[in-house]
Amino acid sequence: MFTSVLMIEKPLTSVDVEFVTTLHGDEGVSFIVLMQPRGDQADVLLRAIDDVAMGELKEAAREGEEPEGKEARPPAEQALEHSLRALRDAGCEAVGQVVENHPLDKMKAVVEEAGADEVIVLTAPHYVEEFFHRDWASRARHKVGVPVLKLFAHSE
Repeated sequence: MFTSVLMIEKPLTSVDVEFVTTLHGDEGVSFIVLMQPRGDQADVLLRAIDDVAMGELKEAAREGEEPEGKEARPPAEQALEHSLRALRDAGCEAVGQVVENHPLDKMKAVVEEAGADEVIVLTAPHYVEEFFHRDWASRARHKVGVPVLKLFAHSE
């Protein structure tokens, strides 16, 4: 069984589930999902710049409304449960947790504890962070000791 640590910031769509569950062909896959609440990931200005770069001006104006801190936990838990259910429905083993503090340290610990084969970072594009190599995938490549695959999440 192939073990993937999957870092997400929003619920998986059906397209995301199909994408990650078919990466390794017919080989069985077990997922350990780490849900990083979007409200805690980057500051509002960086997210707004990303929205503007993608032509999503209405989203940029709403970035200040994104829940943060303790308010971000309930939606993150719901997103995690939805994602775990979708992965299981696709025939995969899946467990997970919401990660609020030190997500890269947690990711490294989970990779080591589980003997994971890879890390998949599935997020929306974050152009400013990616340009400066400060996005999750770029930072994880220097920390976790296994291959890190960066994929862009889909919208439904």
